[in-house]
Amino acid sequence: MSNRLNKEREAKLQPQRMEHAIQEIEKLGYTITQKDNTRIRFGYMDSYVTYFPYSGWHTGKSIKDGRGLQNLLNQIKTK
Repeated sequence: MSNRLNKEREAKLQPQRMEHAIQEIEKLGYTITQKDNTRIRFGYMDSYVTYFPYSGWHTGKSIKDGRGLQNLLNQIKTK
C-alpha cells in the first residue's frame, strides 16, 4: 500500500479497481503477464505497459503516459 492519507479507502477500493481494470484489458484481447497488489503489466506492441489501478496512472514505452483507465483503453484500442 502507498503512503496515501486515506489508507482505509485505498484498501477498500484497490481490489475493485484492480479487478475492473483486468476485465477491461482482457476484454480487448490482452493477457495480463504480471499482477501484484498495486500494479498490472501486460504486453503491447513488443513492450510492456504498467497500470496502477488505484491512482489510474499508466506508463510504458509503446503508449503515452497518463492517468485514467479509459485513456489507457482508448490508446490500446486504436493501435
